[in-house]
Amino acid sequence: MTSLADTASDIEKDEKRSGAVASEPEFDDSDVQDGTVREKDLAAPNSYFANFQRLALKYRMEARGIERVPEDERIDKTVYSPAYFWWAVNMVLSPVAIGALGISIFGMTFWDSTLTIIFFTIFGTIPVAFYSLFGPEFGLRQMIISRFWFGYHGVKIFAVLNVIGCIGWSALSTVNAASILHSINGGGLPTWAGMLIVATGSMLTLFGYRIVHFYERWAWLPTFAIFLIVIARLAKSHTFAPGTLAAGQLEAGNVLSFGAALFGSATGWATYASDYTVYQKKDVNRTKLFFSVLFGVSFPLIFTGILGAALMAAAVNTPHLLDAYNENGIGGVLYGVVVTDSLHGFGQFCLVVLALSTIAVNCANIYSIAFSIQAISHYCAVVPRIVWTFLGVCASYGISVGAYYNFESYMDNFMNIIGYWLCIYEAISLPEHFWFKGGLSGYNVEDITHPERLPPGYSTLFSFCCGIAGIVVGMCQVWWTGPIARMIPGDLGFELTFVFTFVAYVATRPLEKKYFGR
Repeated sequence: MTSLADTASDIEKDEKRSGAVASEPEFDDSDVQDGTVREKDLAAPNSYFANFQRLALKYRMEARGIERVPEDERIDKTVYSPAYFWWAVNMVLSPVAIGALGISIFGMTFWDSTLTIIFFTIFGTIPVAFYSLFGPEFGLRQMIISRFWFGYHGVKIFAVLNVIGCIGWSALSTVNAASILHSINGGGLPTWAGMLIVATGSMLTLFGYRIVHFYERWAWLPTFAIFLIVIARLAKSHTFAPGTLAAGQLEAGNVLSFGAALFGSATGWATYASDYTVYQKKDVNRTKLFFSVLFGVSFPLIFTGILGAALMAAAVNTPHLLDAYNENGIGGVLYGVVVTDSLHGFGQFCLVVLALSTIAVNCANIYSIAFSIQAISHYCAVVPRIVWTFLGVCASYGISVGAYYNFESYMDNFMNIIGYWLCIYEAISLPEHFWFKGGLSGYNVEDITHPERLPPGYSTLFSFCCGIAGIVVGMCQVWWTGPIARMIPGDLGFELTFVFTFVAYVATRPLEKKYFGR
């Protein structure tokens, strides 16, 4: 029979192997397998880097940054752990608000919205599941793996955009959560204090992969239970009116515009994907891992999106709920359904839990910030992951406060626009993998340390510019509507961005390979 002491010892050994804890860290060539952290920065036993790493390890924090995870240090014991992780990350308030847009902004019915939510969410999740397979294969973070596709220097463009996205979406999620906390008990809690609570909870990411995965494994349970309560209260209110399916050119444009928001919400995790599978064993069942991630991302997004559509379908037929939406967004509708109309004090408790669920999604954003920053420059790489994580939380909090009091609408519009770059990322990486590398057999993990063995990046830069042209002519946003988008009318930004980028890359990459030989 295994004793408690034996179990604790096994956990300690696992954590030491994962880089989460160590009694006396040693720094040598194995710590710099990605080639960006310079050996001289690590070699000195009393250097800043070494001392900081020892301090972090003392408090059982993950010390590893973008360094490759050796195969004998892969600690994930189940292929289903990514499913638990992504389920918690997406079983939150944000996709509820996105699901409501089909009715509130685009004038669709509940059934139109539901079909659109299902299709575009699954379509957007497929790249996330695909990129997750590279984590076990190479033991590298997503932005470092991306060097194989964009080149050593070309990937820096995407790393910068990913940092902006991580911080921006964390800030907007924090604003939404703080607004709900502020609405409880007549605004007794200042909004800035609610943001500080969420930011403090997001500091959980300082401890790294193991603790974040443990938290996310269970964080979805209370939010899922509360969403079921919301469904029960909504059904009992008899205010839900689904409507009928619509058709026509205007409906097609609305589907495309709403679908763009849904696709962006789902595929936005693609640039984080392998960050959360690097500790999977290399011989993991790839099919099971693919569907584990696919289900873990898509199901909660579909579930919460349809719930948002249902809440909005009820709100348009209920004057006080519609007023609540116009004043406080989807949080106002939730307040009306579970507090004003039914559960009162317990309903307020439910809203507190839903607001704090934002910590789960912020943890995913903040954890990946460090790896994107470290991928920008070797000077950034020598700064420990924990420092960048801490600064990421601080930046997210500072921007969220500014966004709430001064420029929330501008921030929201800006984040919607920069989301189009995800299609550029996918339109270059997918043909590079399947066409020009011929699958996994075309990779040599040692090349990741040598810029001269990676794509030069000229084709990437040209294709990126072509993708921007696709954004300009196809997007339909508050600040700009492209000429093609005006013809439909509807948002074709994602589709045209992908097509423009894909065609440009497939046309120019052979020339680049012929001239440079790589």
